[in-house]
Amino acid sequence: MKLHDLMPNEGSKKTRKRVGHGISAGQGKTAGRGTKGQGSRSGGSVRLYHQGGNLPFYRRLPFMRGQGFTPPNQIEYNVINLDQLVDFEANSEITPELLAQSFIVRKPKLPVVLLGRGDIKVPLKVRLQRISQSARAKIEAAGGSVEII
Repeated sequence: MKLHDLMPNEGSKKTRKRVGHGISAGQGKTAGRGTKGQGSRSGGSVRLYHQGGNLPFYRRLPFMRGQGFTPPNQIEYNVINLDQLVDFEANSEITPELLAQSFIVRKPKLPVVLLGRGDIKVPLKVRLQRISQSARAKIEAAGGSVEII
């Protein structure tokens, strides 16, 4: 096999259509642009979402632009970190009710997730809805216990 023997796979290369090259070429005269109008002129392309003078569809909708998609069934959590539990005494039981009374969580009706930022020195009994692995490891290393409710 030599360099001149190399060929691309069958169907992988496609020759471009030469438009505007006479009647027998199949794309002569208007070259597939139709007759008259903005699309037939040179430089006559329209921007994306152009609707020919109508109020564009995305402007007819209510003002929810730029919000992205919010999954309808997602669970919203109160997020707290270990450094917020430093002021609690040793062997105290940390529950969502206690955190709401001490104004650590903002929305008491939502479940609480404990994340592992910061360090903890005293053993605590933590009873929350969700706890990260790093927070669990730090609590158990300090002699505390973790329970998911």
